[in-house]
Amino acid sequence: MATSVTFVPPAPSAEAVAHFSALFAFETDCWDVHEALAGEADFVLLDVRSPDLFARGHVGGAINLPHGKITAVRMAMWPDETVFIVYCAGPHCNGAARGALRLARLGRPVKIMAGGVMGWLDEGFALEDGTHA
Repeated sequence: MATSVTFVPPAPSAEAVAHFSALFAFETDCWDVHEALAGEADFVLLDVRSPDLFARGHVGGAINLPHGKITAVRMAMWPDETVFIVYCAGPHCNGAARGALRLARLGRPVKIMAGGVMGWLDEGFALEDGTHA
């Protein structure tokens, strides 16, 4: 008798490889972002939460741009090929997905930082406070 876990069987291995490989084109993790920020990051990190939440604590080096304010006019300050990494509060928040969708609709390369602020803290990384970016 199957449990609720195995009632729907896992995908065939070839399909699983395709699925999980594709995820890396859409997201990165906090550890990789942290490592990249320690050197010369080849992306722009966007915190898509509200200015108030950003001021309470954000990833160092992030720029605060709430997802609702991502527009073609605002994004024109960066070259078209600029890669954006977006994050929000964490897995319980869809702000990063909203920001990523807006960027993708503008033709901008984008990935989500999986875990957001909660993932960052779970990895043991510190947040900066204040309104500076």
